[in-house]
Amino acid sequence: MVISLGAIALAVLNWLTLLIAGRPWGVTWGFTLWTAKIAQLFGWNPATSAFWSQGMGAEALRKSIFADTISVMNFGVVLGAALAATLAGRLALKKPQSKLAIVAALVGGLMMGYGARLAFGCNVGAYFGGIASTSLHGWLWIVFALLGTGIGIKARSIFRLSN
Repeated sequence: MVISLGAIALAVLNWLTLLIAGRPWGVTWGFTLWTAKIAQLFGWNPATSAFWSQGMGAEALRKSIFADTISVMNFGVVLGAALAATLAGRLALKKPQSKLAIVAALVGGLMMGYGARLAFGCNVGAYFGGIASTSLHGWLWIVFALLGTGIGIKARSIFRLSN
């Protein structure tokens, strides 16, 4: 029963996002926009990128990150997760296990981010949105996500991380 309610809630929220944002629910777009804005602060010129120099990308860069619905939703997800962890007494800043663990997190994060952009999103945008829209790419996403998970688990030993 709880799973059914969760599925219904996800479907309704995805539908509301489509109505409000004008596009399906996605998470990685907001992080991509934030990264492009930060890159601009360090001197990156968006005119060097076809994606960021025209259309939706250029328009998003001209506006505040608070003008983008998906970006604002990401703030809500991050703040909501922090609030939930705080209320559960589980929010804690921890020292990384090692410098190698930091490298592993950076490499893994960059690979996941790059893969998410290639796949038009993460488990929300590419998988959930893909399956909901009957697109083949959603099914391909899950196959490669599972393969990537297996590779990532095996690669943890390279960085001296336990499984």
